[in-house]
Amino acid sequence: MKRCVIVGGANIENYDAVRRKISKNDYFIYCDSGLRHSEKLGFEPNLIVGDFDSHEKPNLNIETIVLPCEKDDTDTFFAAKEAVKRGFDDFLLIGTVGGRLDHTLGNVSVLLYLFSLGKKAEMIDDYSEMQIVSDKTAFVDSSYSYFSLLNITGEAEGITEKNVKFPLENAVITCDYQYGISNEPLPDKTAEITVKKGKALLIKIRR
Repeated sequence: MKRCVIVGGANIENYDAVRRKISKNDYFIYCDSGLRHSEKLGFEPNLIVGDFDSHEKPNLNIETIVLPCEKDDTDTFFAAKEAVKRGFDDFLLIGTVGGRLDHTLGNVSVLLYLFSLGKKAEMIDDYSEMQIVSDKTAFVDSSYSYFSLLNITGEAEGITEKNVKFPLENAVITCDYQYGISNEPLPDKTAEITVKKGKALLIKIRR
C-alpha cells in the first residue's frame, strides 16, 4: 500500500527539505489552501478536500470532496479520516505546522488519532520531524542537532533516554513541566527514547 501524504495550507519555506521526504510513489491529498504548494512540491493531487474558504475551488479533473464551512473536522482531520477509510496505514503530514497555533496543535491531534489506530504517522516542517512515541523505542541519530520529548496527553512515565547529552532513566514528564526540550544525541551515537506509559511527542530538529 502506498504512503499517504496530506498537504495542509501552512507555510513551507524550505521546499527542498520537504521534497527529500516525499516520492512519486506517494498518494497525495491536498487540503484547501494546501493546493498552493502543489507546483513547488512538484506533485499533483490524487485527491483534493476542503471547504475552500482559503483557496478558490479548483476546476480540475481530479477527485474533489467539497466540505461545508461549518463542521467539526478541520480539512486536515477529514483528509486523515478519509485516507484511513481508503486503507492507508502510513502517513506523512506536510504544510501542517506554523501560522495559526490552533491549527498546528489540532494537527498534532491528527498524529494522535492515527497512532491510536495503529497507523504509522509523521509530521514535518522546514526544520523538524514529529512523531508519537509510546511503548516502542524511537531512535534519533546524530544527523539531527537536537530533539525534544513533550508530554501531550497528561501522562508520560517510564521515560528513558540513552546515548544523549542529558540521559533519563524511568523519568516522568508532566504537562506543566516540560523539561525534555533540546536534548542532543551524543556524537556518532544513536539516541534511544522509550515511553512506558502514556504518549509523548518526539520532535527531531534537522541540522
